[in-house]
Amino acid sequence: MKDETKIVTAGRHPDENFGIVNPPVYHASTVLYPTVADFDAVKAKRQTGERGIFYGRWGTPTTFSLEDVVSEIEGGYRCMVYPSGLAAIAGALLSFLKTGDHVLMVDSVYGPSRRFSETVLARFGVETTFYSPLATPAELTELIRPNTRVVYTEAPGSQTFEMQDIPAVADVAHKHGAVVMIDNTWASPLYFKPFQHGVDVSIQAGTKYIVGHSDVMIGTVTATKEAWSTLEDTSRSLGQTAGPDDVYLAQRGIRTLSVRLKQHWENGLKLAEWFKKQPEVECVMHPALPEDPGHEIWRRDFVGASGLFGVTLTPRSRESVAAFVDNLEYFGLGASWGGYESLVLVTDPNAMRVARPWPYEGPTLRFHAGLENVDDLIGDLETGISRMRAVA
Repeated sequence: MKDETKIVTAGRHPDENFGIVNPPVYHASTVLYPTVADFDAVKAKRQTGERGIFYGRWGTPTTFSLEDVVSEIEGGYRCMVYPSGLAAIAGALLSFLKTGDHVLMVDSVYGPSRRFSETVLARFGVETTFYSPLATPAELTELIRPNTRVVYTEAPGSQTFEMQDIPAVADVAHKHGAVVMIDNTWASPLYFKPFQHGVDVSIQAGTKYIVGHSDVMIGTVTATKEAWSTLEDTSRSLGQTAGPDDVYLAQRGIRTLSVRLKQHWENGLKLAEWFKKQPEVECVMHPALPEDPGHEIWRRDFVGASGLFGVTLTPRSRESVAAFVDNLEYFGLGASWGGYESLVLVTDPNAMRVARPWPYEGPTLRFHAGLENVDDLIGDLETGISRMRAVA
């Protein structure tokens, strides 16, 4: 079964719901049982890791539907949903780390992942080392310690979009007994299959492409069979869950992921090609561009690209950048992405990086290509560039 078919069919059971196409939305906390024996039977299921309708926090058919479609598309054993992408990141890391442990985290990681490691994990006695996204297997091996329990990856990286050789990273990590995690939000479960490349735990901010409509906070974590019980036990103990209406909107959004993502990919690549031709642009960061340093890895391991990419301008004043960004008609200035609308954000990669400084001096912009007509988007950018030139 191809992915486009899985997206439409997985997690749906019309025969169990009076023929209704979409899974019903269960608003549930308390669940009643007719007898003590029935209650005990569900408890026994829970203790062996089997699914059962026990209490709202443990999931309902609404929750299970989303978890099933994500895990089936991504290729993992089972999936758990969380109330946000950051909650998913925190739940995954806390599941596999304890006091005295060490985690290797890529230096181009999503900002909140870095902050969680430097604050919460540090308070609990977990040390984090940030490694270059371009680190070779030999360089990564030198950073591994006897107490390294997790190697955390993100491909491409946030803001700067460097590609990592995930199979090579996984090989080093597994040789030293470490769990490999990836933030797979950029590619979605469609365009990168983490479990085919050695990943043990895959995290997504479902807020982005899974939902696709900028109206829900949700996260997912999918794991291998070997990693699942550790992930589930910790996350259940933390009380991690997501509300039924958010879960419903996420499962509704994911049904159209394949058609939406193709348009995001196409629009994003056309915008990246346009930026390459502008004299004010020093660097375009998009792994699907043939000249991008990570293109060969992307072409080898990924089956598509999303609409998110970066642009570094030649050195210029903040006022000229503001003249470009402030009056764009179709690009909203916002911190998220993955919805149907185009976005832009002024970023500063060197504000957080410690292992490999960003080598460019000019300002950096992150763009998300939405589903608008790409000619309209390019016209908007042309007007913005003209404003920037006038200020410069």
